[in-house]
Amino acid sequence: MRGHTETIVLGVLSRGDSYGFEIFKTIRDATGGAYEIKEATLYASYRRLLKDGLVEAYWGDETQGGRRKYYRITDAGRAVYRGNVRTWIVTRGIIDSLLDLGGQPS
Repeated sequence: MRGHTETIVLGVLSRGDSYGFEIFKTIRDATGGAYEIKEATLYASYRRLLKDGLVEAYWGDETQGGRRKYYRITDAGRAVYRGNVRTWIVTRGIIDSLLDLGGQPS
């Protein structure tokens, strides 16, 4: 999963704006708890995505508890996400082919 954190975050944000811990929970829940990205890794990803202009951040209102920083995907982020997904599909196909060279495990 290393190297794909930004794509995963962009995928979550492509469904709508979200705040940091909510993104963490969405990723964890999508895998039934089998995969969790460390919060420190996620927050480093948020900083990189912001710096690269792939997401924007804004402060939410305080009506539901503490003030939260929300993230929104930009048009550039959507383009990068789509490109990364296309690359992943090709890569997955190649790896699947290589893992099934003999057709049957030996």
